[in-house]
Amino acid sequence: MTILYNSKLKHFYAFLFTATLLCACHSGKDKVDVSNIDLQVHIERFDHDFNQMAKKSMQPQATVLQRKYGPFYTDYIERILNAGTVTDTTYFSNLRQVFAGKPYQDLKHEVDSVYPNLDKQEEELTDAFKRIKYYFPKKHLPKVYAYFSGFQAQTTLGNGYFGIGLDMFLGAKSKFYPALINTFPHYLSRRFTPENIAPRVVEGILREDMFPESGRDKSLLAKMVYEGKMMYLMDLLLPNVADSIKIGYTSQQMQWCQAFEANIWGYFIEENLLYETDYIKLQKYLNEAPFTPGLGEKNESAPKLAVWTGWQIVRQYIIKHPDTTVQQLLAMQDAQQILNEAGYHPK
Repeated sequence: MTILYNSKLKHFYAFLFTATLLCACHSGKDKVDVSNIDLQVHIERFDHDFNQMAKKSMQPQATVLQRKYGPFYTDYIERILNAGTVTDTTYFSNLRQVFAGKPYQDLKHEVDSVYPNLDKQEEELTDAFKRIKYYFPKKHLPKVYAYFSGFQAQTTLGNGYFGIGLDMFLGAKSKFYPALINTFPHYLSRRFTPENIAPRVVEGILREDMFPESGRDKSLLAKMVYEGKMMYLMDLLLPNVADSIKIGYTSQQMQWCQAFEANIWGYFIEENLLYETDYIKLQKYLNEAPFTPGLGEKNESAPKLAVWTGWQIVRQYIIKHPDTTVQQLLAMQDAQQILNEAGYHPK
């Protein structure tokens, strides 16, 4: 099935949805009062502290960093930099080479220029973390550290911490990314922007820490509903973030999905994909890509259509069942039940 994209229709939808697609989808449940929750996110600048090792005696400074950052210091040295093991101080020689190199100095200058401070990101994460506490009061939230990795890791989740690789959020026009196009094609690097930091932190905590996918039901429908739940949680936790940023779409891709929502759903039905369990067949509807092969003309389709569709299913379910709590939604394991009770039949 080919979804056509009529040029007149394109301009009509561009006009119709411009005002709404660039804003987050608000529901009554995102209007919660978190002002009484005593929580303040402070992003520790590990990148600044780490740079002190270039200026001071390494052994004492390493001890200071190990005490301050705990498991993160070990993970950074051993897994992100691959500089050696912290139990063998021969890794110091590797660090000296890093500090002495022009690539390190150039990257440090760029990171410091883009991020003289992280005040805005701290404000955004403070609000998001308060909302996590509102919905999940017992959740122990991680400390947040900022580093740069030489383009090895955008975010990291470890024992009690969440790390942000600032060199992977320098802005879509950063001079560094064109040289890395084989590793990070433009459809990915265009999202390496400051406004993506809070959404990627929240998404990482949700998917990797709080609610990892169980994998028991491998059908596309089950994956759709899981993805929809995660995106709905992002609606609640990031009510002021545009939908396009949450899912990683361009505004044009959002418009395409809105314009062809019924066609997308019809495609999944006609191709008998809802109950398909072969991941090889399903991955193109779930994974990052510039577009979805086989849908749309001139590669205009949006990627991750199963994620987007699952999001709409869960949103529709909540509209039909507004008294459903977050905990009740997450506890529902029957994807078919959620689909049936959502009454999702886009036209």
